[in-house]
Amino acid sequence: MSDSFRCGYVALVGTPNTGKSTLMNALVGEKLSITAHRPQTTRHQILGIRNREDSQCIFIDTPGIHDDRSKAIHRYMNRAATSVLDDADLVCVLLDVRRIGAQDEKILRLVAKYDQLLLVLNKIDLVAREDCLPVLQRLGELLPGVEIVPVSALKRENLDTLEDLIVARLPPGRPFYASDQLTDRSMRFIAAEIVREKLFRSLDKELPYSITVNVDHYVEEPDLTRIAATIWVERKSQKAIVIGKGGRQLKKIGSQARADLEGLLQGKVYLQLWVKLREDWADDERSLAAFGYSDVEQGR
Repeated sequence: MSDSFRCGYVALVGTPNTGKSTLMNALVGEKLSITAHRPQTTRHQILGIRNREDSQCIFIDTPGIHDDRSKAIHRYMNRAATSVLDDADLVCVLLDVRRIGAQDEKILRLVAKYDQLLLVLNKIDLVAREDCLPVLQRLGELLPGVEIVPVSALKRENLDTLEDLIVARLPPGRPFYASDQLTDRSMRFIAAEIVREKLFRSLDKELPYSITVNVDHYVEEPDLTRIAATIWVERKSQKAIVIGKGGRQLKKIGSQARADLEGLLQGKVYLQLWVKLREDWADDERSLAAFGYSDVEQGR
C-alpha cells in the first residue's frame, strides 16, 4: 500500500429528497440505501464503502434534516443526521438545484464551521445550464470559498470529478474496512429496508410514514435464504390497506421485495410478510428502540 493512500468518513447531509441515497448508491456501485420519490425515505445512517487503489471513501448516508419534531421518530432522524458532522473527515452538503430554501440555508449555516466541506448541487439534469448560474452565485454568497460541484446522481453526471475532489480531501491513512466490504450493515437490516422501500413506492400519501419493518427470521440455507418480516402499522385501518383486497397489495409488495433480494443475494429467497399493529409506535421511545431506532444503533 502506497504512503499516499487516503481513507476517511464522508458525511452526506441535506434536506429531505435532495438525492443523498441515490448519490451514495451511485458512488459505491451498489444499492445500499433505499430510494423513493418522497422525502424522509431514509431513517437511519447507512454506511457505504467505495474502495479504489488509492483510497477508501466511507460514505455515511443520513436522513434529511428537517424542522418537524412532532414525533419521536422525527427527533431521532434529526439526531441521526447531525450526529455524524463532528466525526466526519469531510462534510458534503447536497442541495437540489431547483430550490434552495430556508432549511437549506439553515444547514449551510450549521456546517459553515467545518474546514473540510463540499457543496454538491444535485439534479442538474432537470434544469437548463443557465438556470444553475443564479444558484451557484447564491451559494457562493452564503459560503464564500467553499467548492461547489454540480452533479446528477441519477444520471451519473460529473461523479468522477466529485469523487476525485472527495478523495483529495481525505486524510492519509490505512483502510478501516476490507477491500471487498461495501457496508457495515447486516443483510437482515438491508432486507427490512428493501421491504420498506416497496411499501413507500406502492402506498399512497402519508401511510408509509406510519410503517416500519422488522426482520424476525433470517436463515441462509445451501440453496435458499428464508426471511420472515413484520410490517408494523400505527392504526387498525392501515393494516387493511397494506394487506389489500384478498391480500393482493401485500403479495405485490412481497414479490417486488423478493426480486430485489434475489438479485442482491444471487440466489433464491423465500420471503414471508406479516402485518401487525402497534399503536403510535413512531412517537413511543420504547417502540422505536425495539425497532432499531436508537442512538446506540447509530454508533454501531
